[in-house]
Amino acid sequence: MAMLLKKVWESVSNRATSFSSSSIGSVTTPPSYTESSSSLGAFDRLPIDVVLQIVRLVGPKDAARLSVVCKSWRPLVSDNRLWIYFLQNYHDTWDSVFFVETHLRSGYPIQTFSSPITELSFMRIYGQRVQVPGAVIVDGGSGHCKYGWSKNACPSGRSATFLEFGNIESPMYTRLQHFFATIYSRMQVKASAHPIVVSLPLCHYDDTEAARASRRQLKDAIYTALFDMNVPAVCAINQATLALYAAQRTSGIVVNIGFQVTSVVPILHGKVMRTVGVEVMGVGALKVTGFLREQMQQNNLNFESLHTVQTLKEVYCFSVSVMLHNVALSPTELGQIQGRLNLCYVAADYEAELYKDTQASFEVPGEGWFTLSKERFKTGEVLFQPSIAGVCAMGLQQAVALCMDHCHAAELSEDDAWFKTIVLSGGTSCLPGLAERLEKELHGLLPPSISNGIRVISPPYGADSAWIGAKLIGNVSYFITNYLDHAKLDIFTTVMFSFRTS
Repeated sequence: MAMLLKKVWESVSNRATSFSSSSIGSVTTPPSYTESSSSLGAFDRLPIDVVLQIVRLVGPKDAARLSVVCKSWRPLVSDNRLWIYFLQNYHDTWDSVFFVETHLRSGYPIQTFSSPITELSFMRIYGQRVQVPGAVIVDGGSGHCKYGWSKNACPSGRSATFLEFGNIESPMYTRLQHFFATIYSRMQVKASAHPIVVSLPLCHYDDTEAARASRRQLKDAIYTALFDMNVPAVCAINQATLALYAAQRTSGIVVNIGFQVTSVVPILHGKVMRTVGVEVMGVGALKVTGFLREQMQQNNLNFESLHTVQTLKEVYCFSVSVMLHNVALSPTELGQIQGRLNLCYVAADYEAELYKDTQASFEVPGEGWFTLSKERFKTGEVLFQPSIAGVCAMGLQQAVALCMDHCHAAELSEDDAWFKTIVLSGGTSCLPGLAERLEKELHGLLPPSISNGIRVISPPYGADSAWIGAKLIGNVSYFITNYLDHAKLDIFTTVMFSFRTS
């Protein structure tokens, strides 16, 4: 193998042209190498696929050098297949890279590129994505905040949300500065060194002038607080849109089960369709957890705090997060997790489930074992039947059906399939069986003209879906390229990013 790699460089040195210091991202390249391309010296006798395998071994940096040192190697080294391979092994999965580079790199409003994959230079895209260390990602959350690096697989820490941070009687600007200063301190980075992507909690749902002013006020306060800390670039997007991006969609309905309420948000081409209407259901994660607490108290199950109850409810959510982020666990720990994946769940048929033996146990560290029976599925049922928890509100299936009916009537697009993809978001939405039950209920509520083609998607990254969506934005190639080229900042007047000007 060492001899083969040596021959690569010998071939280059024998046919070297003048050396160029051009960067990877500045090379304009054809998309694919063909047999009729220039001679590769001794490698002409090998099949092209074999030569590509060899070039993979030299790595992206040396592969790029081949393209600028020798014209004969440039078409092959610029082959998209080679750089797709390198991108597959760099931070994000290939399908997420392809999604953001074909749907999100142009900014807002979102434009889906009609050109085929062969017209994209993934060599250029790779070069753009590696030029800066990354962006700070902060998911404001409705229950708690998550923060970390865009180049990391998952959030590195959690805190209270910026709406609850510090003294709630203090001005919003003061609380925001304290909040972001704390995040930067915990991450041990300078605010002036990196751009930041912030997810905004869903609030002020209406399309009224007052609601628009409140949303604008919150966003302006965030920008002002960050720019006063010398943050170079800020992007603020609502959580529902980011959860949709994490599911690799730009249009659909996002069902966000937040801390206090559940929001049903129609999104078309990345924009919330407030004119259609955001449905708000008065049952959120807190009510679901509280209902489980009430059931445990009725059955004389003693516990230390609400956190214990939340742990029992979210055992599956924790397990999903562990598996998605490939956290290293011992065989014993993995066995324990697999044994408790379905502690709380949503029944496909609630009435039938009442007659089944559903008893299961789970050990909470420091508090001992807890045995649950019908509480396991009654907890999630409150989303579909709020009345069993004493809440006067429409069920989740009714809220989603109403939103879909409004989308259908609005005729915002020639293709009404855009609102038939429903993406679940939030920690409580990880409950097993929720997606299947919701899809079943919708088929029963809606006429076939609307219900045909419905697909309900479970949170693609568990409770971290919104954070992952923000991470995708922070890694997209146009974000990095235009962040570095301050001479071109005027192009951001039509996109989602705001830049600090000195």
